[in-house]
Amino acid sequence: MAKRGKRIKGAYEGLDREKSYGLAEAVKIIKESGKTKFDQTLEIAMNLGVDPRHADQIVRNVVALPHGTGKSIRVAVFARDAKAEEAKAAGAEIVGAEDLMEKIQGGEMNFDRVIATPDMMAIVGRLGKVLGPRGLMPNPKLGTVTPDVKGAVEAAKSGQVEFRAEKAGIVHAGIGKLSFDENQLVENVRAFVGAINKARPTGAKGTYVKRISISSTMGPSVKLEISSIAAE
Repeated sequence: MAKRGKRIKGAYEGLDREKSYGLAEAVKIIKESGKTKFDQTLEIAMNLGVDPRHADQIVRNVVALPHGTGKSIRVAVFARDAKAEEAKAAGAEIVGAEDLMEKIQGGEMNFDRVIATPDMMAIVGRLGKVLGPRGLMPNPKLGTVTPDVKGAVEAAKSGQVEFRAEKAGIVHAGIGKLSFDENQLVENVRAFVGAINKARPTGAKGTYVKRISISSTMGPSVKLEISSIAAE
């Protein structure tokens, strides 16, 4: 195992790795241990009692965080004519149709979210093998296939986060920056956990949320006391 540097050792001092902390205390620990030259991201990981290999146990949706993510999101939109202009006016960095498809097929992937109007899905569908594995394929259930491109672009820009349970039933996301104040981070965590609870699939049996932990980009992971998230 690689040796930990002085900063990492300092971050772990006083932290009980086996203990579950209340949300407010955990956020305070993360902020105090996350002092670096760049603004680290607050990351959350949730272990769920689901098996996403079964269609009735898929956990996937979007959540609008009350304080955003602190990250600048680049949006690509598949649209034509008036809808294309609407997307540009809303702040989309990349807008196109067949030309955009060709760029993506050629390896240009300089965006974080893809939105499409319904009439563009015949074109977007050809990119399934490229966009799908990266979690970028537009989906009507996530609001990324819609005639309201203005609303979709604005939602993406405002800090909307997509989440999806991985094969092991783990959901992971960045939900803020350590430069946010503690209350903002606490509220973002609550909003994210609340969205996960609302997205509970019909096939989930037994304990749904098994474990929650938060960490900074380069800091230690802190377990959360699940029952305290709504109670604090």
